[in-house]
Amino acid sequence: MTATCDVPLRAAAPLWSRDFQLYFTARLVSLLGDAMLPVALMYGVVELGYGTTGVGLVLAAEMVPFVAFVLFGGVLMDRFTAQRMMVGADAARFVLMAAAATAFAAGHPALWLLMTLSALSGTATAAFQPGLAGVVTQVSDDLQRANAVIRVAESMANLGGPALAGVLIAAAGVPVVLTVDAATFAVSGVCLLMLRLNSVPHRGSEDSTWRNLVEGWHEFRSRTWMASVIVGWMVLGITVWGPIRPLATILVTDHDGASGLGLMWTAFGAGGVVGGLAGIRFRPARPLASGATVLLAWAGWPLIMATGAALPLVCLGAAVGGATIAYWGVMWSTSVQTHIPATVLNRISAYEIGGSLVAFPIGQALAGPVSGAVGTSAALYASGAILVAVLVTLLSVPAVRHLGARPAPPASEAVPVIGSGS
Repeated sequence: MTATCDVPLRAAAPLWSRDFQLYFTARLVSLLGDAMLPVALMYGVVELGYGTTGVGLVLAAEMVPFVAFVLFGGVLMDRFTAQRMMVGADAARFVLMAAAATAFAAGHPALWLLMTLSALSGTATAAFQPGLAGVVTQVSDDLQRANAVIRVAESMANLGGPALAGVLIAAAGVPVVLTVDAATFAVSGVCLLMLRLNSVPHRGSEDSTWRNLVEGWHEFRSRTWMASVIVGWMVLGITVWGPIRPLATILVTDHDGASGLGLMWTAFGAGGVVGGLAGIRFRPARPLASGATVLLAWAGWPLIMATGAALPLVCLGAAVGGATIAYWGVMWSTSVQTHIPATVLNRISAYEIGGSLVAFPIGQALAGPVSGAVGTSAALYASGAILVAVLVTLLSVPAVRHLGARPAPPASEAVPVIGSGS
């Protein structure tokens, strides 16, 4: 295992520096747009007459290329810098969303066109996401506070984005929502372009793409704590994270209608704000162990729904779920950013993101057939039990349990020999 020290993170400088303000603005507006987009797309596709099948195809068209190309995004960032790649990705997504808005405004866009635009957007997102972790390390010296503040912004965007999209659709139609989404990418790109970032030397940047991919894989798997968590998250993606939305939608809608479903997801978002604030307040000596322990409480949400509890209890469970997953997210992001050298962070982040998300659509696809075969309540009971089993297993891994907090490694830190980490 790479040597670590259980030293609480301390702020070396005020959080709200010029660069962090720009980065925070970029993330906030981008996250708000991301929260609005699914509502507009789902409503627009259904309104066009393509039904739930069309919605699934459009959403899948974005996810598949994202998963396929995210590893290459990490490699390309080592060649062209994360800042350039992220600005370019925002520019591409601005054009694509503007094209989608134009297509809806012009009449009746074909399903193939919407799928194509969605696929290109997913590819651009794959060129954007791997750079997030590395940029945070360059715009803030207090990574835990930075990650917590961004997590709060994400939760607030998830709270306000769908509601704002609904209001805009009712008042002005789908094209306006897509135009606003395009504008968020423009704002994000300009803010990222204005960042004053130091150049980070990347080992192997002149090597072939394949060699860089292989090197990134070795760096990833050599860290037992990271590989263990991602394998666990792949299991949870199929059994917990993927199925929870369709299963919750079925159960809550049947009992409490659309308004009940909206209240539950509002409670989830509000819980995320609380979890992010807790990430600012508490600085555990062993972040991963703390995050995984807190996340055990997430199991209460599917278990409450499985029992057929009243809506207030379901909303309480959702709030706890939102709070615990947000707190975990702060601990995980901070651990990755402080234990991975900047020279390989983009590539390792790509493997982390790809591994975390690849199982998500599988879980979504299996939720219907499995719940149909065993019942929705049984599927939710199993989901909660599997979550507990996976987290207890992770906590039994010494590399996960003992990973300590540490200051962020400077960009000039020497890259450890492959295989030395765990």
